[in-house]
Amino acid sequence: MSDLTGKTALVTGASRGIGQAIATRLAANGAAVIVHFGTDKDGATATVDEIERAGGTAFAVRAELGVDDDVETLFAGIETGLAGRPLDILVNNAAALPAGPIGVTTRTEFDHLFAVNVRAPYFIIQRALPLLRDGGRIITISSVATRMANNTQTSFAMTKGAVETMSMTLANELGVRGITVNAVAPGGTRTATNEAVLEAPGVTELITGLTALDRLGEPSDVADVIVFLASDAARWITGQVIDASGGLFLGPRV
Repeated sequence: MSDLTGKTALVTGASRGIGQAIATRLAANGAAVIVHFGTDKDGATATVDEIERAGGTAFAVRAELGVDDDVETLFAGIETGLAGRPLDILVNNAAALPAGPIGVTTRTEFDHLFAVNVRAPYFIIQRALPLLRDGGRIITISSVATRMANNTQTSFAMTKGAVETMSMTLANELGVRGITVNAVAPGGTRTATNEAVLEAPGVTELITGLTALDRLGEPSDVADVIVFLASDAARWITGQVIDASGGLFLGPRV
């Protein structure tokens, strides 16, 4: 078990799915958690309630990402809640979903993807750096979409490729402060957001058949990787993309 007692963590998009699992896992390991949400207030409240019922500490902050003044709104709430305390762990989890293949993606959809998936995490990190203690952790959720060709996710994969590059370059810059910067790339994961896709005939079987560990991922599978990277045990890992897909699309399974 990773001891994060005394640490404070910000998790964006923590009202459901992988983000909710990350927030509750970090709290279970001792961190006080800032639960960010965009629109799902009920989900964020449920995340905070779950943490507090288990004896942890959390508070929720609302800020819609990808719009003007999003980062300013987010950090106004964060700084009020922190009341002068520093930040130790930043997890950029919030993301917009794939917009479709190039033949149907509109400029508006494309710009929204980059605003939420690239611009927001970049400027969240920029704004967080003065609050982040030396020896802190920055972790951004990427996707296996960056290493496999899927013509329905071209623009989405481009955004995740951008944050992987961002993580590598910032790791090089921030290492002098002892701050590690990594990305985590999930694969097919069973969440409420993915439910409609996974319920389509044959989709679950297709993804499972392409995954070395022969099942869909669960949010807890990804959250446990995040907790490890946030811990002192991962102090010598930085600038990396950690695949947390169960071995999706490694090659033919015969």
